[in-house]
Amino acid sequence: MEPEIVEPPLSAHEQALIRASVSVVEPFAAEMTVYFYAILFARYPEVRPLFPQAMDAQRGRLLRALLRIVDLVDDPESLVRFCGHLGRDHRKFGTLGAHYPAVGECLLASLAHYAGPAWTAEIAAAWTKAYGTVAGVMISAAEQDEAVRPAVWPATVVHRLPRGHGIVEITVRPHLPYEYAAGQYVGVETPWWPKLWRSYSPANAPREDGTLTFHVRAVPGGSVSGALVHRASVGDVIRLGPPQGDMVLDAAAHSDLLLVAGGTGLAPIRALVEEVARRGGRHQVDLFLGARTSAELYGVDDMLRMAQRHHWLTIRGAVSQEHIPGIRGSLPDVLAEYGPWYQHDAYLSGPAQMVVAATKALTLGGTSPDRIHHDPFETPVLSLP
Repeated sequence: MEPEIVEPPLSAHEQALIRASVSVVEPFAAEMTVYFYAILFARYPEVRPLFPQAMDAQRGRLLRALLRIVDLVDDPESLVRFCGHLGRDHRKFGTLGAHYPAVGECLLASLAHYAGPAWTAEIAAAWTKAYGTVAGVMISAAEQDEAVRPAVWPATVVHRLPRGHGIVEITVRPHLPYEYAAGQYVGVETPWWPKLWRSYSPANAPREDGTLTFHVRAVPGGSVSGALVHRASVGDVIRLGPPQGDMVLDAAAHSDLLLVAGGTGLAPIRALVEEVARRGGRHQVDLFLGARTSAELYGVDDMLRMAQRHHWLTIRGAVSQEHIPGIRGSLPDVLAEYGPWYQHDAYLSGPAQMVVAATKALTLGGTSPDRIHHDPFETPVLSLP
């Protein structure tokens, strides 16, 4: 259950003041986040251990969350939902209710610093009210969450399997029961990079033995992905944050499903296929796998075996940079060729460019936007749909 807003909603005038002030500081957004964390750690050094040593990614998350909150100031229901997600997720960092006033003080000081003469007492009052609302929702959500589940789940690596092209399949067993839905994603922290969290989608529906399998590709400069691919071995213990995301089967209104996967985006799509099987195959599923070359169509053999077992599952490939009879073309082109899909619920997972292009193709083909499901292009801890 989402917490209720703890303060009156902002008036239209207050919303306008907040948006106007953001437009003033937006050109200095990157510098402002650096300034914010500098004064936060200087004034309240006790909060520094909550954050990773490398702060670049964290600054970006703060900015995205701030802009998202501003975007939702006139939509109280969505604002409560978003801030509730943030409050629950912040538990894994060790955030306490006592930390919120410090953050609010430094946030307003940063906004005032970069707004300059445009910062007025009226704008400060509007931001104080807005931050009080956001902090109240986050604290309430965290308290409710604390009553029913842990903040983090230690999990032991029990299996490791290279899948080629820099991808490794890692299976972990949480030390405590871990409830999630197929299609969701999970924050992962490794012992080699404390406080640095990255999100991965389990490639399986919930299992009786409680294990989760992740498909991880080592990306250039990726500390967590590099550690998981090159350093993690059986017996190592990682930590999981709470499951997140709304790309779940219960969101479907139609009995026909269109699943579209590119790269390691196959993981949550595979989990959804398993979930359909767990429910007795009550959906007809068309699955499209996209890649630049046939060699990059990882996991296709596994999915073809699943199609042989399940009559309701049809699989097609789309290869954009290699001529292969039957699977030539980009994903949007192939989707348009086999469509229309307006009587399907569509689930998309993969690189942002692919998701955007596929969404456009489906919308042009008549698919209602509310029937197109995907999670954030990046799934950082502070960026939720």
